[in-house]
Amino acid sequence: METSHRVNVEDVRKLALPLGTRVVAGDGLLNRTVSWTTVIYPEDGTSSKVLQNDEMVLVAPHEGKGSPLTTDVEVVRWASDNQAAAVVLCDPPSPNAIAEANAYGMPLLTLPGSTRIRLVEKQIVSLLVDRKGQIERRGTQIYRQLTQISSRNEGMPELIGAMARLTNKAVVIQDKRLQILYSSVQPQFVANWEEIEVFLRKLDNLPVDFQDRHRVIEVENPVLLQSLPTPGLARFVSPIITKDVGRGYLSLIGFDTDLDDIDLLVTEHGAAACALEMAKAKAISDTEKRLRGTFLDRLLTGDVSQQEAVRQGERFEHDMLDMHVAIVLAWQGDKTPSLRRLETIINGIVSAQHAAALVWQREREGEVLVFHAADDKDPLSSSMKLAKTFASEIQRQYPGARVASGIGQPARDVTVWRSSYRDAVQALDLARRLQTDTPLYIGDLGVYQLILGLSDREKLVAFYEKTLGPLLEYDMRQHADLIKTLEAFFTCHGNLSQTAEMLIVHRNTLLYRMNRINEIAQIDLDRPEIRLALHLAITIRRLLSLN
Repeated sequence: METSHRVNVEDVRKLALPLGTRVVAGDGLLNRTVSWTTVIYPEDGTSSKVLQNDEMVLVAPHEGKGSPLTTDVEVVRWASDNQAAAVVLCDPPSPNAIAEANAYGMPLLTLPGSTRIRLVEKQIVSLLVDRKGQIERRGTQIYRQLTQISSRNEGMPELIGAMARLTNKAVVIQDKRLQILYSSVQPQFVANWEEIEVFLRKLDNLPVDFQDRHRVIEVENPVLLQSLPTPGLARFVSPIITKDVGRGYLSLIGFDTDLDDIDLLVTEHGAAACALEMAKAKAISDTEKRLRGTFLDRLLTGDVSQQEAVRQGERFEHDMLDMHVAIVLAWQGDKTPSLRRLETIINGIVSAQHAAALVWQREREGEVLVFHAADDKDPLSSSMKLAKTFASEIQRQYPGARVASGIGQPARDVTVWRSSYRDAVQALDLARRLQTDTPLYIGDLGVYQLILGLSDREKLVAFYEKTLGPLLEYDMRQHADLIKTLEAFFTCHGNLSQTAEMLIVHRNTLLYRMNRINEIAQIDLDRPEIRLALHLAITIRRLLSLN
């Protein structure tokens, strides 16, 4: 037999043996060369068989009623004496056979149940005489097995597990933002895994061809080989594509000398199977979102009874009887990311923190609404903390974008969720007018609400100009920062040390500015009524966006 490629036991396991085959002994000896294969029937024994060096011994299942003429222990000894490459059993191995295989240094494998031994023999022979053709046939088998896992609704973890078993490699699934969704780590990589994960999470470390997820469909090679920072390690990486857009990435990680054709096939077909799983999960998620959104819209119009709300909450695995606080968020400005992106960020944080919250995008209103099941002992603090986490993560992902958020009063039962929502919308409106990224709670905005309730804008502007006019003129003429100094002074509640720190100036410089404010405006900042008037004027300036 002539072959252009040396075939070893691991090649046979990956390319010819049934996909559920297990290695039960001699895992470190799978690099042995396989020259041919022969079938042993337990009823016939081994005495009439002539075994050549490096043959793989296939042991058929015992089908007779009596005891077999040859036991699995005897087959292992006979194979070892004749320098066989490995022994493959149809029946489960006895403990003695496993012990014997380990003692003799003989790879021992077991086939999944109901395997046809002659078909296995045919697959091995096909590999030995036509490696390329067998790889193509194996690719079809792998794709069929992986897609069947998805069709049986066994989920992404089982899909990852199957790929890991097929290849003996680490498998990682990441989303489009390179967050690791699932992984299966081989023991030999545990010591370096933290370093590997850091590398995988950086967009710049993706192959250049895959960095634009809207163009990955155009890439000629769906799987690329890439070295990892850990010496000797590499990965096959492929985009997971649904609807012509990259939705994530599949990586198969191993020693660079071990990655082979079958690993490449598993990566390519695994990415396709993951795409099916992601598309299915997204369709289910979108349906659930629509149902939840419809229900919550009805709730805000008062069209849902407490009983129905509790039943619907059970469907969403959410306790509607908890105290809830409404949080409403919206982008500020013209050029902003999509509302869907805002919802995705919020859902990601809710999921990561295991927060009990209902989230839905209200497209017509241009907002994302969150009903947070807050801590009963201190609901406002827990909801404010969550809202600040939203703002912080949005700022991290989109440094140039701004989001406004408002927080309503706690709602002790479903019938007053509407009131909490209305409060949150008012707070959101104030946050927009103030152009602040800080979440605003409706209960802290009494003065702002009073000012906004005054309908005579001209009188508000006149009061503002009369109170701050001299300071505004001085700032404009001298390019000074007296108004900025006043804003910091009121933000720090009159604390001079904190004000100086906020403005990044020396305390003496701040004292000089405060004296200049008194002189130019002809006021006395030590008088409470003067401070109130100045604070109101500063607030009006911010609310009415006056320059």
